[in-house]
Amino acid sequence: MPKSHFTHVEAWVFDLDNTLYPPQARLFDLIERRMTDYVMTALGVDRAEADRLRHHYWVEHGTTLAGLMREHDLDPGPYLDHVHDIPLDRLEPDAGLAARIRALPGRKIVYTNGCAPYAERVLARRGLDGIFDAVFGVEHAGYRPKPERAAFDAVFTRGGVAPMRAAIFEDDPRNLAEPHAMGMRTVHVAPQRAAGAHIHHHTDDLGGFLAQLV
Repeated sequence: MPKSHFTHVEAWVFDLDNTLYPPQARLFDLIERRMTDYVMTALGVDRAEADRLRHHYWVEHGTTLAGLMREHDLDPGPYLDHVHDIPLDRLEPDAGLAARIRALPGRKIVYTNGCAPYAERVLARRGLDGIFDAVFGVEHAGYRPKPERAAFDAVFTRGGVAPMRAAIFEDDPRNLAEPHAMGMRTVHVAPQRAAGAHIHHHTDDLGGFLAQLV
């Protein structure tokens, strides 16, 4: 992985869930359970149907929230509060990752399809608070989700990110397609490699990957 591929980068954009903490923590399992609970209550369906709809909206709209908003005019605020009200005891601080992110030249940004208050909690638990220049959630994109181009445009404008001089780290390969089209250097962070010309690099060890850059 040539370090030269990143010498132009002035802004580093990181997803949160399963990117800034290892997927083995299975934190998103807790969130998905609360998503299903919320769909059950909001739509008056049983658990099996709520779980099916949760996944269907994720596939069709990018997130479950986007599907609920577009198809049922759901208020996003109470939903986001509910699904992110989870314990974080599965997470541990990672001083090595913190040091490597801190050493990156330029601006460091977190951008998640979750909400910013939840992201701040996760960062604090991981020992990554105080490192990033900005933390953006879905609310900063007008509740439009990644992988929509309009969502990236809104957040990058807020964050002063010039895509041609930026890199993005994501666990969901869908969310790298638009950044690639915008000219960003894309890094897929996941246990298994995904196919696609929109993915420049893959790693299953974010800290180790960043160590090669700094």
